[in-house]
Amino acid sequence: MKEDLLIVDAYNMIGNWPHLNKLKQADRLEDARDELLAELSEYKKYRDINMIVVFDAMYVPGNAKSFRKFDMEIVWTSKDQTADSYIEALSRKKQNRFTQVIVATSDQAEQWTIFSAGALRIPARELLSNIRRAKQEVNAEARKMTDKSAVIRHTPWDSKQMLELEKLRDKLTHDGK
Repeated sequence: MKEDLLIVDAYNMIGNWPHLNKLKQADRLEDARDELLAELSEYKKYRDINMIVVFDAMYVPGNAKSFRKFDMEIVWTSKDQTADSYIEALSRKKQNRFTQVIVATSDQAEQWTIFSAGALRIPARELLSNIRRAKQEVNAEARKMTDKSAVIRHTPWDSKQMLELEKLRDKLTHDGK
C-alpha cells in the first residue's frame, strides 16, 4: 500500500481559505500562517498523513530553511525560488511506487505540472472541507466517548452486564429492520 504525502502550497491556502485571507487582508499575515499550521497539524494527527508545508520567500525574504514543527516539515524557499517550482521539483522527487504525492493547491498551472509528475492534487477549498469534516468527526467521537463514560459512571451494572445489554440492543435493532 502506498504511503500518502501531502505537500501544501501554504500561501495558496491562505489566499483561498476565507478566514485566513481575512487575516492576510488585515495585515496579519503572521497570524494567518500560524493558524494555517495549527489547522494542518490537527488534520495531520487525525488523518495520520505525512505533510510538507511550503512557503515561498515572496512575503518573508531571507535564507531558505527547512525545519520540523508540529510533526510536519516546514519549508521556506529561497528568494529566487517560488513555492510552485519547489513543489513541482519535490513532487517529481518524492512520487514513486511507494509514495503517492498529493499537492494542495488551486493554482491551475501548478496542477498540470503536478499531474505530469504522477502526483494528485487537492484544491484549497476541498482541503479546507476535509479539515472541517475531520474536526467534526473528532468532536463526534469525543462526545460519544464522554457520553459512554457518563453512562458507565451512573449505572448500577458492571461492564460485563453493559456489554450484554449492548448486544441485546444491537440484536433488537437488527431484528426490527
